[in-house]
Amino acid sequence: MKINGWAKTTLWLLCLSLPLWLSGCGTNGGGGGGTPPRGNFAYVTNAEEDTVSVLNTANNTVVGEVSVGAYPDAVAITPNGNFAYVANGDEDTVSVINIASNLVTATVEVGANPQGIAITPNGSFVYVLNAQDDTISVLNTANNTVSATIDLGFSPEGIAITPNGNFAYVGNWSDGTVSVIDTADNTIVDTINVGRSRMAIAANPNGNFVYVTNYNDNAVYVIDTADNTVVDTIIVGSGPFDIAVSPDGNFAYVVNSNDNTVSVINTVADIVITIINVGVGPDAVTVAPSGNFAYVGNWGDSSVSVINTADNTVTATVSVGVGPLSIAVTP
Repeated sequence: MKINGWAKTTLWLLCLSLPLWLSGCGTNGGGGGGTPPRGNFAYVTNAEEDTVSVLNTANNTVVGEVSVGAYPDAVAITPNGNFAYVANGDEDTVSVINIASNLVTATVEVGANPQGIAITPNGSFVYVLNAQDDTISVLNTANNTVSATIDLGFSPEGIAITPNGNFAYVGNWSDGTVSVIDTADNTIVDTINVGRSRMAIAANPNGNFVYVTNYNDNAVYVIDTADNTVVDTIIVGSGPFDIAVSPDGNFAYVVNSNDNTVSVINTVADIVITIINVGVGPDAVTVAPSGNFAYVGNWGDSSVSVINTADNTVTATVSVGVGPLSIAVTP
């Protein structure tokens, strides 16, 4: 179909009025052109409706929604900000979202019931935790194929990769351990006992410490990565479900799903310095690359609480899809 000059001008003006990545208006006439957004968007998995909400962090509004696989459980974004990888727990797949267009460009089959996901700092590999078959699927991001499968303990759930990319720490909640994986050859080089429980894991920016939440004990265990020993225990709120460390490494944010709060930990002293009230059933948290804001997914009321980290107050509450379960912010 031909487009006359008036229509072309109208379309061009419309494209100027919308963000390029959202409108899909490319300068070459193709869909999904333009530069991916940098640090301005949060991707929130909505487990109960098989979607990902795209949140503009500049004004805390939902600007898009991406359909993915069944029960999206976890999301991670590549270091270059080009792609979001979403683990679909009830479909045994990973959806790959092109952030420039917010379209799913690939779907990769992995193990049974993927529940956790992390990307190496160089962006080359994605580690996907498969809870039902006790494995990790390692995806090569160059071609989005599974390049390795690692056998683990029982029910792997939480994962953090050290900033140098050398090791992955994986929580196995059914047997109460953390497996330490050498990413050079994907072998398990150590196993740490932390107590049987649901768990989440985060590493600090210099890689010296790893923090593991224990849902049953209402605690966070601090692991010294030099010798992989538990060196401290921090009591937090009821039912800690997720944890994120600030980019400067000075604070850790822990969501307590049973009492609708966030515990803020001073990581120098390993003590809780404040408690923040958020939405109902918080189960996900991440800190923006700037360190200025933390984002908390609230399962019980399908919202995201935005925390200003300067004074640890909730400055906005954003409605998203049903069952927000994981959050990642573009770098």
